[in-house]
Amino acid sequence: MFEARLVQSSIFKKVLEAIKELLNEATFDCSDSGIQLQAMDSSHVSLVSLNLRSDGFDQYRCDRNLSMGINLASMTKIMKCAGNDDIMTMKAQDNADSVTFMFESPNQEKMSDYEMKLMNLDQEHLGIPETDYSCVIKLPSAEFARICRDLSQFGESVVISCTKEGVKFSAAGDIGSANIKLAQTANVDKEDEAVSIEMQEKVSLTFACRYLNYFTKATPLSPQVCLSMSAEVPLVVEYKIGEIGHIRYYLAPKIEEDENN
Repeated sequence: MFEARLVQSSIFKKVLEAIKELLNEATFDCSDSGIQLQAMDSSHVSLVSLNLRSDGFDQYRCDRNLSMGINLASMTKIMKCAGNDDIMTMKAQDNADSVTFMFESPNQEKMSDYEMKLMNLDQEHLGIPETDYSCVIKLPSAEFARICRDLSQFGESVVISCTKEGVKFSAAGDIGSANIKLAQTANVDKEDEAVSIEMQEKVSLTFACRYLNYFTKATPLSPQVCLSMSAEVPLVVEYKIGEIGHIRYYLAPKIEEDENN
């Protein structure tokens, strides 16, 4: 038996919004430690890794490991039926071929339940190596979303350069070029608004703008985003999900010689 209850179903809605443009379907791996999802996007350019810890749920029970293959468009339709204040419970039997979503209004005057068929998906688990990154940049997530959106109007690629002085985002294309620099904030009362940079060595890498804009769909989940970069390894874009977990996106840098790809 698997059962997970979240008083704030809005968190789950935001998680879905954060992944559904990259993934059409995905396997939710449920165990007694929580729910995990790991999948490449359909074009195999980026990887999404989601972790929701069991202790972050209001109630959580998972008697035996369960892998639920889920069509995310179908799940989105079901989540649209939930009010933002509704309490959500996900339930599935062991070896089930469906999962049930139950929504109850805060005053418990309305209860609804939706059953969704599960899919059999080929699972490809990619080992993500532990890496010590040359640069770890933390900045307000809304600022990062805006930078990605603004720069995507200038070119298909964004160069992210990190030095002791700060971090620079650059793009160039037919209409011209754009550069946005963020200096490290010296002292900020609000931690969420700070820009902090931990740097071992300088890094400058090029990434596809389109994917960065997909990643910023996770902005509503967290006031801060963390970018981890090292030469020749994928960029990690991480958003914390309240007290419950995190979502991480991995994106390989573009190779400069191969401009057309």
